[in-house]
Amino acid sequence: MAKARHIPVRTCVACRQEGDKARLVRLVRRPDGLVVADPSGRLPGRGAYLHATPECIATARKKRSLDRALSAAVTPSVWTEIAP
Repeated sequence: MAKARHIPVRTCVACRQEGDKARLVRLVRRPDGLVVADPSGRLPGRGAYLHATPECIATARKKRSLDRALSAAVTPSVWTEIAP
C-alpha cells in the first residue's frame, strides 16, 4: 500500500482559510525590514501567506492583516506585484 504524499497546508492571513502551500502567495519581511513577494518560497525572513484573489487582496489591504502578520508596512508596489 502506497503512503499518501504530504501536502503542506498554510493559512491565508485575509480570509483565514487553509489551503495548499503551492496555491498561496508568500510574502516575506526580509531581515532589512523590506516586504517582498517570494515566489520561490525560500527567502529568509518572516513570512505570511495570502490567496492571490481580488477578494483576499482587498480584505488584507482593508484590515491591514498582512501588515500585522509581518509586523511591517506593506508598500503599494507589493500590492501591485501580487495582484492577479
